[in-house]
Amino acid sequence: MKLLQIDRDALLTPLQAVTGIVEKRHTLPILSNVLIERKKDALNLVATDLEIQITTSCEADGKAGDDQRLTVSARKLQDILRSLPDGAETTLDLQANKLQVKAGKSRFNLQTMPADDFPKMADAGELQGKFSISQKLLQDLLLLVQYAMAQQDIRYYLNGLLLVLDGNKIKVVATDGHRLSYAEGTLTDSHEKREVILPRKAVVELSRQMSSGDAELHVELYASQVRFKYGNSELVTKIIDGKFPDYTRVIPVNYNKKITLERQALLHSLQRAAILSNEKFRGVRWMIAGNSLRISCTNSEQEEAQEEMEVDYNGEALDVGFNITYLLDVLNNVHTEKIDCAFGDANSSMLITIPERDDFRYVVMPMRI
Repeated sequence: MKLLQIDRDALLTPLQAVTGIVEKRHTLPILSNVLIERKKDALNLVATDLEIQITTSCEADGKAGDDQRLTVSARKLQDILRSLPDGAETTLDLQANKLQVKAGKSRFNLQTMPADDFPKMADAGELQGKFSISQKLLQDLLLLVQYAMAQQDIRYYLNGLLLVLDGNKIKVVATDGHRLSYAEGTLTDSHEKREVILPRKAVVELSRQMSSGDAELHVELYASQVRFKYGNSELVTKIIDGKFPDYTRVIPVNYNKKITLERQALLHSLQRAAILSNEKFRGVRWMIAGNSLRISCTNSEQEEAQEEMEVDYNGEALDVGFNITYLLDVLNNVHTEKIDCAFGDANSSMLITIPERDDFRYVVMPMRI
């Protein structure tokens, strides 16, 4: 029974949009599959890992008969389509419990599993709020902070990102307990204050899926879910239930020791110094005195790297240590010419901001070296 005849690229593009969340190994084998639903002249593709679900659709030819549903290995189907020549005319046929993929003289028979067994995420209930934002703005905000999310922390609420809707502002915050990143953007409309914690995987997938153009993204907030609708796709994610730390207490105010640095020059200096940093502790010393910033890394073999940069500084001398990875992370993700670094004392965190902008803040805790 013919399911579909389609250009290879027209099927591969929506398939790639959903397969990013498919786990390679899962206790439920069907979660490695993509749900394919043929409805008249449309084809819907759905993938889920029970926490996140992505649905996308594409046009299908009008020659097929009844509506059909099946699930098949997402990775295998994607790999087959990728291996075919660009623009290859591809036919999908359903035969017994197999999906046959045909293109030219190539034939692939894939095992299917019943569509009724596919665990779609439950309906979220009553809508609690919604807003629209350009995909580029959301992508920019996520890229500014997502590297600061924790990974597999026992404090599960840190393994995600706080999204705050507050009037006409959207704020995103991530922290792993050692550093915190904050960014905000402006929306066209004003909204009632809402806060949700998005899981790490949803954040990474969203930033990957967003386009860099002006296309709109529509966001719906529910008690236990958030829905992101863009183009022909929809990403639904469960939210993390927990109390996110009060980020306003972590971000320092009134620091009076400040230096302005060329971002690229600092990045390159730190990358060089990091070569000889301790692989376990990743410490770097910043020594600021006169008009000089000296950067120093040492390791357990008694090796040392030193870098020096000229700075405009006339405050008291400062000697403070940081995790060099945390500094490289921010410098690789904030694409501005210059950054401001503000300090309290040797036992205080460093605040990194962008000159003449107050929509981004990055806080790094000090470490003993």
